[in-house]
Amino acid sequence: MAKTDPKVVARQKRIKRIRKNIQGTTERPRLRVFRSAKHIYAQIIDDVKGHTLVSMSSVRMDVVSDEPKDKRGRARMVGKLIAEKAKAAGIEAVVFDRGGYIYHGRVKALSDGAREGGLLF
Repeated sequence: MAKTDPKVVARQKRIKRIRKNIQGTTERPRLRVFRSAKHIYAQIIDDVKGHTLVSMSSVRMDVVSDEPKDKRGRARMVGKLIAEKAKAAGIEAVVFDRGGYIYHGRVKALSDGAREGGLLF
C-alpha cells in the first residue's frame, strides 16, 4: 500500500492524535503495537531517551515450541513473552500505545497477554 492510501493516511492521523496524549517515561515506558497482515510486533520504548528497551514479535517466535496456530493466539503469546523480557529488564508498568488500531482482536489479545505476564497498564 502506498502512503497515499486513505486507510494509511487515516491511521497516521490517529497515531498523531494518540501520541499527543501518550508519553513514555523512564519509570513508565510506552508499549507500542504494530500489526501487519501476518505478524504482530511490540516494543517497549523510553521516549525521554528515545531508545527501544525491549522488543518482541511473532516473527521471532520460532524458538517457542508450543506456538499457537491462529493470529490471535500468537498475539497473546507475544504479549506474554514481552512481559517476561520487560520483567527481566526491570520494567513493571507501561503505558499502552495501540498504534492507531482499534482495541480489538489481536491488539487486545497482545495487551491481555502482557497483563497475564505481569505488566501493569
